[in-house]
Amino acid sequence: MKISTKGRYALRMLIDLAEHQSQGYIPLKDIALRQNISKKYLEQIVPILTRSDVLKANRGAQGGYQLSKGPSQYTVGQILRLTEGNLAPVACLEQDPMECDRCHECTTLPVWRGLYQAIDTYLDSITLQDILEQSQGKNTGDYSV
Repeated sequence: MKISTKGRYALRMLIDLAEHQSQGYIPLKDIALRQNISKKYLEQIVPILTRSDVLKANRGAQGGYQLSKGPSQYTVGQILRLTEGNLAPVACLEQDPMECDRCHECTTLPVWRGLYQAIDTYLDSITLQDILEQSQGKNTGDYSV
């Protein structure tokens, strides 16, 4: 499994918004500048996050974006699933029910299921708030399962 630029940038954008949540709606250009990400690239990510109610948008002179809920309400897993889709380490686990002809005799399937569960458990255990606190030195940053 490899997280794309879209997933990494979406996470950075949401962390930036969480970090500056007291400032109200934040213009996309400010996020782009602070995060050294192209504004045009962020414009491609915003619709995904607004459609799924992660972001609130405000148009006009005081326009911009802010989180719909508090940073403790969003997990890394949730954000990556929105931008990346399924986080399964192998293609056969992306389907439910499994359509693989070999699934009943596949000796490696339990390995991939275990890895998939570990990925989900790990990423769902980390919130934006956890990341903020880690970056401010309030916790060890040791996100372990």
